[in-house]
Amino acid sequence: MKKDKEKVIDEVWTEDHVRSFLNVRAHDGTNDDFHMLLKAYQSMRASDFELFVGMFKEQGRDINASNREGRSVLSIVTEHRHGGDYAEVLRAAGAQ
Repeated sequence: MKKDKEKVIDEVWTEDHVRSFLNVRAHDGTNDDFHMLLKAYQSMRASDFELFVGMFKEQGRDINASNREGRSVLSIVTEHRHGGDYAEVLRAAGAQ
């Protein structure tokens, strides 16, 4: 079978596309702020993630939100080989 979609690499993200992640909600009881940040991290380049985090903070959302295991997005990002730039963005926004 043929794949329905091709993987898109280096997609250009508009500000509206980045902002749309503020509407992402968890459906399994996970903290919505944690879920939004994690999905944005998993989906965006660091520059787009930085824009998203600014929007996220403007809405008064919790940059230190955690999952049900008590882990923050920063703690997850710091374990990833290519997570350095993302971790810097989170720390600059007040993540601990």
